[in-house]
Order: sequence, then structure tokens, then C-alpha cells
Amino acid sequence: MALIDPITDYAPAAPGEALADAFESASPVGAARPTNILDPGYDLTLRPMRYPQFFEMYRDAIKNTWTVDEIDFSDDLVDLDRKLMPAEKHLVGRLVAFFATGDSIVSNNLVLNLYQHINAPEARMYLSRQLYEEALHVQFYLTLLDNYIPDMAEREAAFAAVENIPSIRAKAEFCFKWIDSIQGLQKIETSEQRKQFLLNLICFATCIEGLFFFAAFAYVYFLRSKGLLNGLADGTNWVFRDESCHMNFAFEVVDTVRKEQPELFDDQLEADIRAMLNEAIDCEHLFAADVLGEGVPGMSLGDTRTYLEFVADQRLAQLGYAPEFGSKNPFSFMELQDVQGLSNFFERTVSSYQTGVEGNVSFDEDF
Repeated sequence: MALIDPITDYAPAAPGEALADAFESASPVGAARPTNILDPGYDLTLRPMRYPQFFEMYRDAIKNTWTVDEIDFSDDLVDLDRKLMPAEKHLVGRLVAFFATGDSIVSNNLVLNLYQHINAPEARMYLSRQLYEEALHVQFYLTLLDNYIPDMAEREAAFAAVENIPSIRAKAEFCFKWIDSIQGLQKIETSEQRKQFLLNLICFATCIEGLFFFAAFAYVYFLRSKGLLNGLADGTNWVFRDESCHMNFAFEVVDTVRKEQPELFDDQLEADIRAMLNEAIDCEHLFAADVLGEGVPGMSLGDTRTYLEFVADQRLAQLGYAPEFGSKNPFSFMELQDVQGLSNFFERTVSSYQTGVEGNVSFDEDF
């Protein structure tokens, strides 16, 4: 007997049948099901499924399963000891210090601000899976630091980077500014509150996951283009796949809200989004000045700024807005590494994933 596909094979009960009555009564305290995805409350009813695209994203995420134990850092340790120049070691030190707390900040926002306000059980299924993936990233970066920084005092300093490294503290303060903006909201009922939520979600997708982390990935792939730290690059390939899916989910939520409540997307919201992205670029540029401060051959601060502007324009396009900067990707190694890495990534699904991965990712969209 073949299994029923939850999306393609489901046939809802006819109006008036007992099953339909059961769907209605499953909403909290017998209330009618929400009209919009941001309506207050907790819809518990998966049938009829209002947003099957989120359930499909959840199923794709399950296929995307990997573990930290699969990553081999042995060659990285040789590179750190014998091959990296002092400036490159400084880059790596700053990079792993940012990684140490970056995904924990993301997890906090998921739990405190996003999950409770996205009122669709199939979407919350995806968010639950995303929270697991963020924990996996935290484990990856913990393992990274434990392997890369054997000295306990240096390791403790890396974990405390939010307090003691100004360029990382600036990025954290930017994140908390938007996390805190809706942390006190128990319900989002007014148009202004819903715009606040959208700004949090859009910051989450475009600036934190979509800019800060993707800029960090660029440093990793730069090193890999020189044949360095392949273990870090392999782990980053997996994290990159996860982060791309996280962004796509957030953009799908934004698009859903746009269809249901287009009046929220006024000129002021767009202006706020553009100002937010510019502020994020300034924060990341400050971090780049620190990361590249000792002079890393092959990367310049000017090119890094141009790359950040290029990525920001990609994010604006994903939101349906015109570009802000018109910048081109200055890093040829990104185009090579991204395409090559992803090709290998999908070709080695048996060894890299416990469950095979299917599908395509466009780097024009993500980077």
C-alpha cells in the first residue's frame, strides 16, 4: 500500500462533513481559523493546510541532514601550524570568534520573536527544524574553536568576543537592536506592530543570515581558493546550504504577508529596510577592517565593501525591491568556489549526507 503524500494526495472533506467540523474546532478555544499568517493566536490545525509551501520546505530540510562528526579537521591543523601567514591566522581568529556566538543570537531571535507570531503550524514545523539546524551550527563552531585554538585562555577570549572585540560587539549590538524591537510584543495586532515584526524578520534574513554570515563565508572560500582549511570549507558548505534554506523560508513568509496585507509594504517600510541594510554594511565593513587589518594578500577592504554592496542588492532583489548600489561581485574566487563547491556538494550526497539532497541552488540569488 502506497503512502499518501501530505500535499499532493490529500483530498479535503466536503463542506458540512464531520471532519470539516473537527478542523474548525481544533483552533484554540473554538475560534475561527486565522485569515492571515500574522493573525494572533496559535492555529493548531494542519488540515486543510493553508500554506503547503512551508511544509514542503520542512520536508526538504529533513533531507538536508548532516552531522558535525563528518567533518575532518586534521588537514586544517597542519595548515594552521605550517601554512598560514600571521595575517591569515588573524583573519581566522576573528572569524571563529564571530562564529562562536553568531548562531546563538539567531536561535534566540527564532525562539523569542519569530515562532510565536508566525501563525501557521506547517510554518512552525519548519522553524522547529531551523532551530535544530542552528544548534548544529553552534556545535560545528564549538568544535571548530576547540580544534583551532588549543590554548584555553585564547579560547575563552574567543567565546567572549561580543564583549572584548569592538568589531564583533558592533555586529552583536546591531542584531540585538532588532531582536529587542519586538521582544515585548505578546501579540502583533496593529499595522505598525506587523511592520515591526516584518523589519525583525527581514533583518534576520537579509542582514544577519544573509549578509553577516555570507560575508564570513567569503573569507572561508577565499582561504579554500588558496588550498587552505578544507575542513572549515567543507563544514561551511553544509552551513551555507542550511542558511540559504533559512533565508528562502523567511522571504516566503514576507511574500505571504505581502499577498495577504499589501498595505503594510509602503514607502516607509522600504526606506526602513534600505536604512537597515546600509547600517548592516557599515557594521560588516568595520569587521572587515579588523579581519583584514594585518594585510591579507588577495583581499582588500575596498573590494570587500563592494562585495557587501553586491550581496545587499541581491537581498533587495529577493524582497522585490530595486538595487541600492549597483555593485558587481569583485571576488572571482567566489564564483569559482561557489559553483564548484556546490557541484561537489550535490555529487557526494552519499558521503556528505545521511539523507540524499535533491534540487538546485542559484548562487546569483544567494551571493
